[in-house]
Amino acid sequence: MSHAPADEEQRLRALGYRPVLARRMNGFGNFAISFSVISVLSGCMTLYGFGLGTGGPAVMLWGWAGVGLFVLFVGMALAEVTSAYPTSGALYYMADRLGGRRWGWYTGWLNLLGLLGAIAGIDYGAALFTGAFLNLQWGFVPTPGRTMLIFLVILLLHATLNLFGVRLVSILNSISVWWHLAGVAAIVGALALVPDRHQSPSFVFTHFVNDTGWDSPLYVAAIGLLLAQYTFSGYDASAHLSEETSGASVAAARGIVRAIWVSWIAGFALLAGLTFAIQDYAGTRDSATGVPPAQILLDALGTGGATALLLVVIVAQLFCGNAEVAAASRMVFAFSRDGALPGSRLWRKVSDRTRTPVAAVWLSVAAAGVLALPSLWSATAYGAVTAINVIGVTPAYAIPVLLRLRAGDRFERGPWHLGRWSRPVGWVAVGWVACVTVLFCLPQASPVTVDSMNYAVVALAAVLLLATVWWYAAKDRYATPRLPHPSAEFERRDTEDAALGE
Repeated sequence: MSHAPADEEQRLRALGYRPVLARRMNGFGNFAISFSVISVLSGCMTLYGFGLGTGGPAVMLWGWAGVGLFVLFVGMALAEVTSAYPTSGALYYMADRLGGRRWGWYTGWLNLLGLLGAIAGIDYGAALFTGAFLNLQWGFVPTPGRTMLIFLVILLLHATLNLFGVRLVSILNSISVWWHLAGVAAIVGALALVPDRHQSPSFVFTHFVNDTGWDSPLYVAAIGLLLAQYTFSGYDASAHLSEETSGASVAAARGIVRAIWVSWIAGFALLAGLTFAIQDYAGTRDSATGVPPAQILLDALGTGGATALLLVVIVAQLFCGNAEVAAASRMVFAFSRDGALPGSRLWRKVSDRTRTPVAAVWLSVAAAGVLALPSLWSATAYGAVTAINVIGVTPAYAIPVLLRLRAGDRFERGPWHLGRWSRPVGWVAVGWVACVTVLFCLPQASPVTVDSMNYAVVALAAVLLLATVWWYAAKDRYATPRLPHPSAEFERRDTEDAALGE
């Protein structure tokens, strides 16, 4: 790391934007928002039931270790580009600067799809866990309609909290870090000390389960990686909040990397603790609560202990969803600021009192609500929403990294960079993203029916089609600021734009 710019507001103006958001978040707060969005108490717990049938304990534990390592490569490569371009637009702005308008355009739409899918996935997961908690406490029956109602209340809560300004968001995220770490410690500690019986290390690290209908163990193990890859997403939140972070050129890059490796360690401990404490595998998988981790807690700790720890998980999930709404709304604000969305003039407005993009917050939660609506009719719809998150945001992480590699020496590094490791780390990151993007478009269950189909590929095709159609309507309005000083990078960019007939 070299010397950080003293005036981030001046740096933002040099990138072409007038500062309008309040820079009230410190470095810890920036790390905290990505850590809160990754949220091992949300991703690991919500998709634990999925993991029980797609590879079982062996794939969950070893998959987490392997995926976490590759995601760390992606995070480091992305952090380097974030340090050079610390703006709320984040991924699409980086792609636009390094590759041209169309690169930025498609990256932005993929990123937006992923962020909105993440809100839907996180908050609907919190609704499922809330239903399980109410079932244990008062015998509440969590029907799809009731779960959807809880989900909508959670969305409303998160919209309201985000309207109070980034200082409250930062405070909540800082609390979230310690809540998550203490929560993981409490769950793992209780599951290690209280039950009389635990599974053997051989079971936890080698037992393989295939309930997918596919015959190939390798294929099943591959799709089982969704649990880890879904959880390890959302760390671009640090970049999206960079215009509200002090020392963002360094703090946002550090926030991305730290959030990944801390989550990597905490998540492995949580998955191991849950799996060692399984008392009845079939009963856990088919739990009447609808939430397998709740059944593990219930079997191991009794109703009182399970209820208390389930409440810890729900609060962590609420922290996670609130942080994701903040990140998504900043993406909506930035994308609208550059004229990319229908109704951009409305979505880019910022409150004079809180300096928060109010309309962008409401749009984010409304779109997430629409994405989760199919869960009323299909039990597989929630899995589709999580896949939408992964298939949208994961490719968007790699595009700026690929363009940075293509730019070579023309890329002007920020104060946080990888030095001579930049290219090898970048190519590993791009290769991994290419693999998982293909992987998560594949069907997850056999036979493939309307209910079991993986709709991620449909969502990906739909957003690319929408982006292509809207491009011809909005290309004259969409533009990131042209920098006032010429350079080889931007001369090359203008040449490419001219070649595309823009």
